[in-house]
Amino acid sequence: MSSEPKSFEAAITAPDFSSEDYCGTSYAAKLLGLSVATVQSLVEKGEVEAWKTLGGHRRIALQSLNAYLAKNSPKLARVDTDPKHRLRVLIVEDDESTRDLYRCQFEEWDLPIDCTWMPSALDALMDIASMRPDLLITDLSMPGVDGFEMLKALKRNQQLADMQIVVISGLQAEAIDARGGLPPHADLLQKPVNFDWLQGYLTALVAANAKWR
Repeated sequence: MSSEPKSFEAAITAPDFSSEDYCGTSYAAKLLGLSVATVQSLVEKGEVEAWKTLGGHRRIALQSLNAYLAKNSPKLARVDTDPKHRLRVLIVEDDESTRDLYRCQFEEWDLPIDCTWMPSALDALMDIASMRPDLLITDLSMPGVDGFEMLKALKRNQQLADMQIVVISGLQAEAIDARGGLPPHADLLQKPVNFDWLQGYLTALVAANAKWR
């Protein structure tokens, strides 16, 4: 019997809601040792608890992953639900091939990263407040609402004040300054993406996350 993920509103208005209790589909698949498609099927069957964000992204309850393992694979170790042991990352990039490149790199690095990929700044603005990422990686030049407008909007949200920001753009510094510049704490990386730098940066954030949270 299939079961639709509960609504975004029902999830985040629950008195005990915390975004740290949920993860993305890719991270859930990694924890369970299953494919993303299999995890999506488990959600649709109601075997794993999830909700959909306003932008349509599934967020999966970490505790429900352990309940699934206890029922179906009792000899396997339980998944780690401690939020300080993973880094929540949101990548906003409109080019599909670049998003695929990020996915491949992140899988190779084998870091405890719960990553969500979004194709537009508008998608990000709908969901970022409820997802509360530790790190935002974004392009600037995107159709419709661009990265500049998104960053200006996010600056007004105090709940995201501690979020780290890495901007990866083909624009030169002068062109960026002409559009009002970037938030003071944002790091700017020129395209093409320097994945060696990014791996080092993420590794350091993972370590800091575990130490200070």
